[in-house]
Amino acid sequence: MRAVIRTLLSATLALSLAGAVQAAGIAGAPAPFDKGGVKIALVGYLFSGDFPEAYLRGVEKQAKALDVDLRLFDARQQAATQREMLEQAIDLGVDGIIVQLGLAETLKDTVDKAVAKGIKVVAFDIDLGNPKVTQIEQDHHELARLALGQALKDNGTSFQAGYVFIGGFTPMERRDEIWREVKAANPGIIEKARFGTLNPPIANSVADQASAVLRANPDLKVIFAPFDEFAKGAKIAVDEAGLNKQVKIYSADISTADIQIMKEPDSAWAATAAINPEVAGAISVRSLALRIAGENPGEHVLVPPTLITRQQLLDLDVKNVRDLAQKVPAFGDAAGVAQAPWIPVAK
Repeated sequence: MRAVIRTLLSATLALSLAGAVQAAGIAGAPAPFDKGGVKIALVGYLFSGDFPEAYLRGVEKQAKALDVDLRLFDARQQAATQREMLEQAIDLGVDGIIVQLGLAETLKDTVDKAVAKGIKVVAFDIDLGNPKVTQIEQDHHELARLALGQALKDNGTSFQAGYVFIGGFTPMERRDEIWREVKAANPGIIEKARFGTLNPPIANSVADQASAVLRANPDLKVIFAPFDEFAKGAKIAVDEAGLNKQVKIYSADISTADIQIMKEPDSAWAATAAINPEVAGAISVRSLALRIAGENPGEHVLVPPTLITRQQLLDLDVKNVRDLAQKVPAFGDAAGVAQAPWIPVAK
């Protein structure tokens, strides 16, 4: 009962923080955006960490540009809570819902219920198995392929590796498919240890695990950590062990904090493959808006990644994510994805 009360209080707080509905509407937009008053909900599994926080900023900016009332629900990495919050969003009678991350088996039937009620749904980085739900995702196969391609370029095809992995989540499962492919194609790659956790703070929790792995495997050369919070944790452990010149870290995702860490002297974090998380957040809102307006963006919307190396950041003197988008245009160029003439582009 206490857990339910806490959930309700959390939802109430989220609603109280949401922006007021704007009734003006958008000139030339299809219904219901022409008259305003559109309500959408973001039901998120994970809002902590640089990538999720930047994704949230992108959602908020695009929602503001579209003049919609955005309701935020933060499940704080609790699958049961996310399901309850999804039910609450349905009961509120919102026009559309963005589901961010989570466990498909926990959410699928509730999402199906929302769709049956006429609520439009899009999902970011979670496959809910419903053709009426637009799935927005990073191209996870390409993310892993780019990062691991750089690892092979830097280290050859034979090395001992540590692998940071958590199963059950669409992004990790798809990145893992490429890790397995790369190992199969290069039998000289030996996975000496597999570890990972989402216990907050994630980076510190992973650092504790990585420290034990490094002590047990002194010949480790590569750590594949396909989530930037995992990479931060691995780097903390590598630095503490004094192995930053021996071990190289390859990751996925990017943030301003990540850029600064990668640029540190003798940083072990050698490369990452990433999309702009703010762009992904904006694309999620635009895809939902198209659904609500009856303009189907498709069952799948892929956000293409870019390889970013430590040397590239140094050579271009990249200072933050905005700087990266300007100096590496491929990273910031997704304005045409899930777009329509009547949808204002978030600034």
